Amino acid sequence: MIVQRSLPPLLETPLAAFDADSLAASTLTPTERFFVRWHYPFPTDIDPSAHRISVSGHVAKPLSLSLEDLARLPQTEVIAINQCAGNGRGLFAPRVPGAQWANGAMGNARWRGPRLRDVLALANPNTGALAVRASGLDAPPFEGAPAFAKSLALDHAMDDEVMLATHMNDVALPLIHGAPIRLVVPGWYSTYWVKMLDKLEILATPDDGYWMAKAYRAPATPHASVIPGASGFATRPVTAMVPRSVITNLAPGARQPWTQRLPVRGVAMGGDTHVAAVHISADDGRSWQPATLGPDHGRHSFRRFEAALELPRGAHVLRTRATNSRGESQAMEANWNPGGFYRGVSEAVPMELV
Repeated sequence: MIVQRSLPPLLETPLAAFDADSLAASTLTPTERFFVRWHYPFPTDIDPSAHRISVSGHVAKPLSLSLEDLARLPQTEVIAINQCAGNGRGLFAPRVPGAQWANGAMGNARWRGPRLRDVLALANPNTGALAVRASGLDAPPFEGAPAFAKSLALDHAMDDEVMLATHMNDVALPLIHGAPIRLVVPGWYSTYWVKMLDKLEILATPDDGYWMAKAYRAPATPHASVIPGASGFATRPVTAMVPRSVITNLAPGARQPWTQRLPVRGVAMGGDTHVAAVHISADDGRSWQPATLGPDHGRHSFRRFEAALELPRGAHVLRTRATNSRGESQAMEANWNPGGFYRGVSEAVPMELV
């Protein structure tokens, strides 16, 4: 792992960890190679049998639920990408503050647990309920800092795919990934995937807390982009992911022995929907050829791609470009905003065949 910070941990996955030499290989990121992002320090010793989730606020029946209570509810499963909203922030130019991720602040896992809607139904939200605010056991290290909490509109919270995950890649959720329970919001950036979940509050008014009203907001412009130094622009909360693709078997600056057909492999995501196509360029985007896609494991999963390029010796600039099932493709020019959010540009990978 690439250590961005040790306490609380920020650990980035090297792109090579996503690589496989077969399109049929699993797209799941091994749990021990899965990126880690915490805002605040968190408990390192939790008794699962004693852990409870409270459901309170604008409800008819406040609740306190144990893991056993959650296990008795219908269970669901989804393969979904968890990606930091600032993935790629370290590539922004001019530089912006925050964790300087390259392209590895993401991972793909199989998540299992009860649907959030089934938990909310037990509490019977009152008429006029607008949103669900989630928070966990991680806590600010100094007095006065805002506790980390994120909210979803009630309609979104009642979606079939939003869950309280107790399992990741078929085993109990590890502590560093938010055990004993984390919120999983497929298709949306991981800021909403609250870890060590212990509170759900039903709101009758919009969430005006720091982490919704001030943090994790991006320009309300195409591609969330503004001119560096701009101010006074309208913002909106960071929400759904955008299409993205990365080459996994060739690092920028690689020098490879010449071969008649250079293999290029990688993984792609469609944002919040299916990957429909991936194209590859060896001349910095002047021409493109279609890549072969691996199996589709659902609209929220990575999809593998590969191609074999016939290239002469010398320098080349590779690019990949994913297109989703709505026809949305990666941009060719990088966006810029002061939060370092929503990077989805077709990344240039310079390399040389010798």
